[in-house]
Amino acid sequence: MATAAKDKTSSSKYAAADIEVLEGLDPVRRRPSMYIGGVDTRGLHHLVWEIVDNSVDEFLAGEADTIKVTLHKDGSSITVEDNGRGIPVDTHKKLKKSALEVILTTLHAGGKFSNKNYARSGGLHGVGSSVVNALSSEMVATVHRDGHEWIQRFKRGKPTTPVKKVRPFRGHGTSIYFRPDDDIFRRVHFHSDTIRQHLEDISYIHAGLKITFVDEVHNEKYELSHPDGINAYLEKLIKDENKKPIHDSKFATEKDDKAVRVEVVLKWTESTDEHVRSYVNGIRTRAGGTHESGLRGGVARAVKNYMDVHDIKHKGLSITPDDIREGMLAILSVFHPDPMFQGQTKDKLNNPEVTSVVEGLVRPALETWLNNNPSIADAVIGRIVLAARARQASRDAASQVRRKTPGSRQSNLPGKLLDCRSNKPSESELFIVEGDSAGGTAAAGRDSLTQAVLPLRGKILNTETLGLNKILQNNEIKDLVQALGAGVGPNFDPHLVRYHRIILLMDADSDGYHISTLLLTFFFRQMRELIQQGRLYLAQPPLYRITAGKESWYARDDRDRDEILASLPANRNPDIQRFKGLGEMNATQLKETTLDPKTRTLLRVDVDSVVTADETFAQLLGKDASERYRIIMDEASEVDDLDV
Repeated sequence: MATAAKDKTSSSKYAAADIEVLEGLDPVRRRPSMYIGGVDTRGLHHLVWEIVDNSVDEFLAGEADTIKVTLHKDGSSITVEDNGRGIPVDTHKKLKKSALEVILTTLHAGGKFSNKNYARSGGLHGVGSSVVNALSSEMVATVHRDGHEWIQRFKRGKPTTPVKKVRPFRGHGTSIYFRPDDDIFRRVHFHSDTIRQHLEDISYIHAGLKITFVDEVHNEKYELSHPDGINAYLEKLIKDENKKPIHDSKFATEKDDKAVRVEVVLKWTESTDEHVRSYVNGIRTRAGGTHESGLRGGVARAVKNYMDVHDIKHKGLSITPDDIREGMLAILSVFHPDPMFQGQTKDKLNNPEVTSVVEGLVRPALETWLNNNPSIADAVIGRIVLAARARQASRDAASQVRRKTPGSRQSNLPGKLLDCRSNKPSESELFIVEGDSAGGTAAAGRDSLTQAVLPLRGKILNTETLGLNKILQNNEIKDLVQALGAGVGPNFDPHLVRYHRIILLMDADSDGYHISTLLLTFFFRQMRELIQQGRLYLAQPPLYRITAGKESWYARDDRDRDEILASLPANRNPDIQRFKGLGEMNATQLKETTLDPKTRTLLRVDVDSVVTADETFAQLLGKDASERYRIIMDEASEVDDLDV
């Protein structure tokens, strides 16, 4: 949705008549991003995950063992079926409606607020199904229970039929068909690979669950079931991400009591990054949380204790927790009766007690495992020592090239870099800006204490098919590498990057998107750890400024513009200004909409699958032009502004 920003000069009367009370599912349709994170592709697929999670909850309750997901031929509708108990259809005594209608049309209605029916569940807010209903142009719920089949139909969150008893039926379960509303989403088109990958992940986390994915678009069917659970999942990730383990046997431990169930598997690899993939009640927690903190702390303390007990010391070398965990690839799965997620999208776990639970499991178990496997322990310690030495060498080299202070200037920084005054990377951020004109505007609107600006001239080099030596001959790339100050390629050290956030700020047009893609390719190929640590972002500058009287709003795209215009009274005659580029905005406007942390919107760059990302960059920017032609022809009908 649009991020509206009022001019500081605006003034209007504000009274009780201006207060709106949104009822039913209207809040969801008015502000969908609050519930699903956005109306882009990720938000669209989040609808599928919400319905699938409800079916998984039936499995966790011991009431179901199969789930079937069908992507229909139109590519824009989904059916999710399970063989669970079936959503109740009897009348809710208080609301005088069927339980099915209450669940699908009321926020915060469901059977998971206590542990009476679901001891461990992913859908705890009573929001998921009703949100999907609100954001769908059509939903059909089919329930099998009490010896009959029951059906009810909905449109944009409201029932169009009552619950109907259709026919006698032997069996039980729930089937939800839905078609997302193209009035809400920028594009209603599901990606079969994204759905299949997500379902496969779920099948690993929930050993014993059988999932069938029917892809009618490509006429394919996948049976997904993995009895070995996360042990098999770890081996799959190692293979898919082409990581070479330094030991054969994996470390695995688990505990299951009435309070919390925890499963952990991990291996050390030759990779220079640390990768933890965590789940809570089967839901991927991409932003981590207290359970990941417990795992990281437990691993670091276990290895440190092992080294102390065996008197393993290296003169002049200081071992840090980062050294210990470098190259670690781990899967952590936690099942909790009352998880406290951060937001409806459930990206982060906040339960403070889980940290000690996970650490208390991992630390003694890992220490015992190292003691019982001395050859593996030697390999792990050797790996850690190499990491510490490499980090020490990088620190020594970096000490020769210190961040400039107000009293001195770092000689090897690019001349066009407009650096910030702070010498603390933790509070600093770098805006990589398209063009000198936009760079000047950004420099005038920034907070010079913590925000640096690096303008780039034109479209940078396509680095997808080039060697590192060739890449570094390009002046724009060379300036970028020097500004970050942390090396590049195999010598890149994310701990030396001079800024905590790297933000790509490009024009909101096809050229800007192209430059962003070129930069993303460079970072993915040569500085991937920045992405994996969640430090690379895309700014969201507006495309329009809409003014009506003394009020003004900013719109990021045509859709936002149309929504703002539709919300204005008919008697107002708005003025619409389209920014052809960042250089057309003044410093105050750019600061208010894009630079100021209090009012801006940033999109964090995240990679779900390294393999998929690798294939995507190769298709978009590789040598094989036929792949690009295929993508253009497949997607051209959906694009409003195509620049070939």
